[in-house]
Amino acid sequence: MGEMLYQGKVKQVWSTDDPQMLEFRFTNQISVFDQIIPSLIPRKGESLNRTTAHWFNLVESAGICKTHLVEVNAADRCLVRKVEVIKEPGAIPRDMEWVFVPLEVIVRHYLSGSAWRRFERGELTAEELGVAPDCEYGVKLNQPFVEVTTKFEKFDRNIGRDEALEISNITEEEYESIVKAALAVDGIIEREAAKNGLIHVDGKKEFALGTNREVVLVDTFGTLDEDRWWDAEAYANGECIELSKEFVRSHYIGTGHQAELKEARDKGGDEPPIPALPQTVIDETAALYASMFERLTSQTF
Repeated sequence: MGEMLYQGKVKQVWSTDDPQMLEFRFTNQISVFDQIIPSLIPRKGESLNRTTAHWFNLVESAGICKTHLVEVNAADRCLVRKVEVIKEPGAIPRDMEWVFVPLEVIVRHYLSGSAWRRFERGELTAEELGVAPDCEYGVKLNQPFVEVTTKFEKFDRNIGRDEALEISNITEEEYESIVKAALAVDGIIEREAAKNGLIHVDGKKEFALGTNREVVLVDTFGTLDEDRWWDAEAYANGECIELSKEFVRSHYIGTGHQAELKEARDKGGDEPPIPALPQTVIDETAALYASMFERLTSQTF
């Protein structure tokens, strides 16, 4: 029997009898704004696990990069190759293998979500994004907009290329290989999602460096938790219908909780606890995770 090594917002990491292997156990918890909601979403963990495994298999088959997936050993569990996690910024040795890269790579294909809010506040410029200054929400970007955030800080923080290289202590070539892999993975996701009338709006990915410092795709991605999706038919008619965890975020924005939370964090005060979801929102969210699994993978849930 293994032991739980880490309890995250939506999954647990367990040791196994093999010291080079870990087990991910996905829970039915859901989080927004770095807060865990005190409500469970039925079969959400299964949806995340099976969706990510689907993408891992496609990425490996396409030869884009290695992944850490070894086996799906239960509907809501999988076995993965262990990677070492070094939390001290800049402390990863340049010759270390099977080590986690402490960066999160975000690729945006449409102007939405937090990028739109930052654009409205002037924190992101039209020139940076490659859009018209008077563009509307949801406009397709001329080319993917890549951002990098830190890991291991209390909240994700956008950083520039130089700081990313300093924190991770990887080479410029390794950094470029990671970005290239992220863009290529999104190419697969966009292709598969389009088969069932979905638009892949944006998403985040995490990586490690494996044998001979080859890029290895790790953790979870391409799900409703990490990525944003819209209905293609609705978008063609001028609507951006959220088919992702943004659906739950919008609920808390509407109730005013997100504004209260931001104010508390800006002032360094105590954070207000996040309220439970109404049963109607729980039911709608569970149905969304189930239907989106089928639309993303073309498999039966």
